[in-house]
Amino acid sequence: MVYDMNLNRLKTAESNFMDMYPGGFGNPVMEQIAKKHKPEKMRLMAQQLLNENLFADVENMTKNINKLICASSMVSVFEKPKFRDFTRDIDYKTKQILVEAHYDLIHGDQRKGFNLLVNLLEKYRLAKWTYVTACLFYYRPEKEIFIKPTTCKGVIRFFELEGLTYRPLPDYDFYVKYRKALNELKKQTSGLSDVDNGAFSGFLMMSLPEK
Repeated sequence: MVYDMNLNRLKTAESNFMDMYPGGFGNPVMEQIAKKHKPEKMRLMAQQLLNENLFADVENMTKNINKLICASSMVSVFEKPKFRDFTRDIDYKTKQILVEAHYDLIHGDQRKGFNLLVNLLEKYRLAKWTYVTACLFYYRPEKEIFIKPTTCKGVIRFFELEGLTYRPLPDYDFYVKYRKALNELKKQTSGLSDVDNGAFSGFLMMSLPEK
């Protein structure tokens, strides 16, 4: 299990963050940074676009998935066109698989949906953590996580999260362990335990030493 971590570094990082931004994410500077990512707007968009009752319409749901990923500030401008073209060019049967994978990922058997999505995207050389975790995170940001490779690797290394080895190909077991580790880190803080996982990951990213 992954609970061994460098708590001293976490406490120091939180102290430095609070000294720089009194009030934490309620600080005006942090509120301005948050506006760029539109967390509440994205959460509401995900709730609407990924509503369980909409998945029967494969064509529309394919557009909804693409719309959410393309609206994300955390998916790079280089990745968005590739996903957009993918959803536009695939045939109906492939769209069915894409939609089924997202249904299970968000509303059903999460492991099954995760693996189905990775297997599908891998065929098109698009099996990236950002594509696999974006919709899941936006739908349930208080529980799920968005994995950005550079940040993920930096957090594991700097906070010494034992038992976690990052791999470029998305892996469900790693996702579960990293999600648990981040939620454990969050519990160990004094003033950040109530923020969603997007904001908390932002705090961890800001705490990483510059190369």
